[in-house]
Amino acid sequence: MSDFHAATLDARARLVDALVRTGEEDRSAFRDLYALTSAKLFGICYRICGERQAAEDVLHDVYVTIWKRAGAYEPHRASPITWLATITRNRAIDWRRAQGVRRTTPIEDAPPIPDDAPLVSETMLADEAAHRLHACLQGLEARQRDAIRTAFFDGVTYAELAERQEVPLGTMKSWVRRGLARLRECLER
Repeated sequence: MSDFHAATLDARARLVDALVRTGEEDRSAFRDLYALTSAKLFGICYRICGERQAAEDVLHDVYVTIWKRAGAYEPHRASPITWLATITRNRAIDWRRAQGVRRTTPIEDAPPIPDDAPLVSETMLADEAAHRLHACLQGLEARQRDAIRTAFFDGVTYAELAERQEVPLGTMKSWVRRGLARLRECLER
């Protein structure tokens, strides 16, 4: 096993441990969890919200939610960073919907967020689960794969996706729902 792979597994194990202990209301573990994930989760908030102050506010709500829901985290069902990123994405999209604001700047044009520390997500991507996810994504129909990637990685709502693809909202939701079902089947094999 390479040193990098061992370090990745160690980082994942620390994150799982911090999340499980947070579920047991361990404040020290919650501080560790924050230190390990705040940069990544802030990046998700900022990308979706588009404003630093809003991203900070949403991130605060995310950690309140994590504190309350960490006891429901099941390590065998999802990677810790996926579980945390899903909560973050949903909170940020809820904030955007409440604002009635649509993103006007493509993410490629957004200013970079300065942070020299390596992100947990960078080490997590080397994990075998990430490779498997990408392989399973490649096995989906192009329209399902593109819709899932855009919705979950770029924070675009189903309505925006439907508008971009010029299809009814229900059709877009079906593409994503069927794609996620196939993705789940692939990952469970």
